[in-house]
Amino acid sequence: MEQITLYPIAYKGLKNGSYEFDFQVDDKLFEAYDRVEIKGGRCDAHIDLKRSETMLEMEVTIKGEVICECDRCLEDCPVAVDYAGNLVVKFSDEIDDYDGEVMWISPSEDKVDLTQYIYESIVLSLPYRRVHEEGKCNPDMLASFTTVSEEEFEQLELEADEADVVGLDDDNRALLEALKRQMEGK
Repeated sequence: MEQITLYPIAYKGLKNGSYEFDFQVDDKLFEAYDRVEIKGGRCDAHIDLKRSETMLEMEVTIKGEVICECDRCLEDCPVAVDYAGNLVVKFSDEIDDYDGEVMWISPSEDKVDLTQYIYESIVLSLPYRRVHEEGKCNPDMLASFTTVSEEEFEQLELEADEADVVGLDDDNRALLEALKRQMEGK
């Protein structure tokens, strides 16, 4: 990925004190990271910044909605974003690695770029399971997923035994029995 700067804060001319910044996050951010996890979205990022001689302390809130793939029906699914976090930007000639909470920049820099921080914050705020609200999934897609009942499983097993289609040896039969017991919760 080519390094882009979408959300810079030019702090060099700011006196020590508190400031507020607002950014509109849109599809440009998600396209820049070329990830399929987030297909697009719109969020508002608000930064409360405290500037001192040696660092910038930021309270960051991001609210909005992104579009992800539904884990249940695989259709586009709106997912709410509600992130609150803190970032400290320290000025030093000895630059350490950015760890998600502390960013190091050279005192000669005149701005801090929050593009990566905002993107990572949105991604980390997403729930592990991304699904539509109940009843909102694509019914055609859901209909294509079937669960085999215990009776159907036993019938399939019986038919396979009778037809000897699967050609199960003793080891595979033991695995099949273990799977059956697991499904029955035993």
